[in-house]
Amino acid sequence: MTGRGTSGGVVSEEFYGRLKAYEGRAAATAGTGKDLVNEPMIRHWCEAMGDANPAYTGPDAIAPPTMLQAWTMGGLSGHTDRSAAHDELFALLDGAGYTSVVATDCEQEYLRPLRPGDRITFDAVIESVSELKTTKLGTGHFVTTRMEVRADGEPAGTHRFRILKYAPAAKGKPKGKPSGERPRPVINRDNAGFWDGVAEHRLLIQRCAGCGTLRFPWLPGCAACGSPEWDTVVASGEGTVYSYVVMHHPPFPAFDPPYAVGLIELAEGVRVLSNVVGVPYDKVRIGMPVRLEFLRVDNEWELPVFRGADGGAD
Repeated sequence: MTGRGTSGGVVSEEFYGRLKAYEGRAAATAGTGKDLVNEPMIRHWCEAMGDANPAYTGPDAIAPPTMLQAWTMGGLSGHTDRSAAHDELFALLDGAGYTSVVATDCEQEYLRPLRPGDRITFDAVIESVSELKTTKLGTGHFVTTRMEVRADGEPAGTHRFRILKYAPAAKGKPKGKPSGERPRPVINRDNAGFWDGVAEHRLLIQRCAGCGTLRFPWLPGCAACGSPEWDTVVASGEGTVYSYVVMHHPPFPAFDPPYAVGLIELAEGVRVLSNVVGVPYDKVRIGMPVRLEFLRVDNEWELPVFRGADGGAD
């Protein structure tokens, strides 16, 4: 049986079966990076990211690991090695009314450092197509592509890229107070320990086991010395507002604007992004002392927030 939802997208088991048939099919075969790994691109990347790690300069320089995908990108002229399956899948979704697209997230796994002079090659496969999902943007299907990247023929890493092909939801101005669930964080192997700590009412900060540098948000390796080994320290909960914004738009059913979002400098020296509560949004000030607390936002989730400690006085 086939029908159409309010979003205009086709809803049928038969159609979803056609989408699932693309799982495992090649999205790119024997792709080759347009440039060797090179120092100018590394320099531009580091300047744009504000990353001054010395590992990325000098005669023994490596490329920042997060550049993994950058060496495979085709630029405006594109690649000639993309398979027909990718275009066929997108044409099928377009024809069903899922004409809009948005990138949602990516995951990377690093197997060896990339160095100037490496020749990058890759293969990509359509890893999964989700069931029909309804999001704030509209209704559609998530498509995940997995790319295996090689450097001079050696496995160098894996890059998963996920997009949503969707039919835009009808626009309408929300009315009344917040309703619906708060958006869920993306929890993966790199940050699961942080969320385990939140569930126990502990705000955990990573500490490099090599050089002792504290870091937040959680990362798989140390930006100061590159060590992948780490442990955690429990934040005292004391901090000050380093910077902040007041959110007015866009409205979202689970939130009630206006509200203040602060960049909180903890006593330990790292900075955390979270809501500032307990004071009117227009009374939040840079330098205001705050104290950590945990706010229950629904039946399942509590989130770390920071309460203004001085009542918001100027």
